[in-house]
Amino acid sequence: MRVGLVAAALALAAGPVQGQFRQRDFDAYVARGLEALRTPGAAIAVVRDGRVLFAKGYGIRARGDTGHVDAHTLFQIASNTKAFTTAALAILADEGKLSWDDPVTKFLPGFALYDPYVTRELTVRDLVTHRSGLGLGAGDLLWFHSNYSRAEIAYRIRFAKPASSFRSAYAYDNVLYIVAGEIVPAVAGTTWDEFVTRRIFTPLQMAETGTTIAYFTSSRNAAAPHAVERGTLQVVPIDSVDNTAPAGGIVSNVADLAKWLICRLDSGRYAGGRLFSERQAREMWSGQTILPIADPDPPLAALRPDFAEYGLGWRLRDYRGRKIVTHTGGLAGMSSQITLVPAEKLGIVILTNSESDLMAALSYRLLDEFLDGGPRTDWVAAFVRAAQLDRAQADSTVRANRAARDSLSKPSLPQERYAGRYRDELYGDAGITLEEGRLVLRFSRSPAFVGELEHWQYDTFIARWRTAHLEDAYVAFSLNPDGSIDRFRMTAVSPVADFSFDYQDLEFRPLKP
Repeated sequence: MRVGLVAAALALAAGPVQGQFRQRDFDAYVARGLEALRTPGAAIAVVRDGRVLFAKGYGIRARGDTGHVDAHTLFQIASNTKAFTTAALAILADEGKLSWDDPVTKFLPGFALYDPYVTRELTVRDLVTHRSGLGLGAGDLLWFHSNYSRAEIAYRIRFAKPASSFRSAYAYDNVLYIVAGEIVPAVAGTTWDEFVTRRIFTPLQMAETGTTIAYFTSSRNAAAPHAVERGTLQVVPIDSVDNTAPAGGIVSNVADLAKWLICRLDSGRYAGGRLFSERQAREMWSGQTILPIADPDPPLAALRPDFAEYGLGWRLRDYRGRKIVTHTGGLAGMSSQITLVPAEKLGIVILTNSESDLMAALSYRLLDEFLDGGPRTDWVAAFVRAAQLDRAQADSTVRANRAARDSLSKPSLPQERYAGRYRDELYGDAGITLEEGRLVLRFSRSPAFVGELEHWQYDTFIARWRTAHLEDAYVAFSLNPDGSIDRFRMTAVSPVADFSFDYQDLEFRPLKP
């Protein structure tokens, strides 16, 4: 793969640590990583002691195109948006307009969760620390390729049943960040988009950063999302995330994000003043929810931390004896990682146009470069091997499921009996129609989710979505004693499907004609 090296800002800081960094060696390492982890392009910036050490682009914006990535190429930063949302709330807290421990219903009286006790006790802090009791990614199908508004999503999450008791467990959540974003207009009288633009982007002179898909698609210097489909790396549809923007909608580049990193490493200060107080800076980087520490795949064993917590829009952990403040972001064909080492005034941002772990491999390579002590690991090779192990395990599970399938079984009912209108309390309506001899499932508020139902076994089908890069789902019908349909439930076919395909939370029941 041809790799373009476009320097956008190169202000090398003096000092013994910087002297150990060899730009050419790192550039060659990135080139190898792009090829090994099947990523067309990446943009990287490193800041230290308030200065940009380098900001560069590598590779190409789109497969089959000659446009090279540079430091101004736009990417979707996905969940790295969450830190901007908590920063917005911190600004409002400094102004006395809210407290982290205020109940959510103080600002959004109509908001509710499934359990009335949790509704009453849920605070602004709880919204952004993934400890509400909801399951992993609960409600993501409300925003994922849907035309629900943020307000509608915030309303419908009341129907999501809890997976654990309140504040007892960590489970990553996007929808409650949408709710957090809804607090901004309730308190400040302006939209979340307008607030973060006026109060964060503008002061930091992040003039090339936006909050909408229209901003992204209108740019002539935007990276295209890529993923491996049927063994081939290809461009995939852009995830439209305007309705979940406070959780993952910001579009930016490394030239702008370098300014964000410098500000965060200086406790919210910038050349013209402060975004938020030092007190709020400490609060956002203080542990709020304990994260479980699992043993990584063997190739990544060195990444096992001694502590792991979630702060306010940031993950906190240790690496090489330092506290690391970090977050990742992922959407269809886009992956990113921001890593800060407060004690070293060191910040790294990596944006890529693929779904691989290249951003993590390069982040740890740079940490090894700039932090003293310990042997260096070939992180590209380690993440390649870990991906191979994950894929092998997933393929083994799929093969086992196929082997256990009763391919001679038949559905209990004629095809037309499965057709009809259905409703899930959380999601809303879906319809099944018989078209040219095949059953077709449609989610009413998600135009991308239209797919043929292919018979699997008994009364279970597989939804083969017509839109590329959506995870196939089992659709399993249950019958009443009289042979009528009681409901259908869903689950992802692939064991490595992203958690946002939270089909398992849906239970569709037929609507009476």
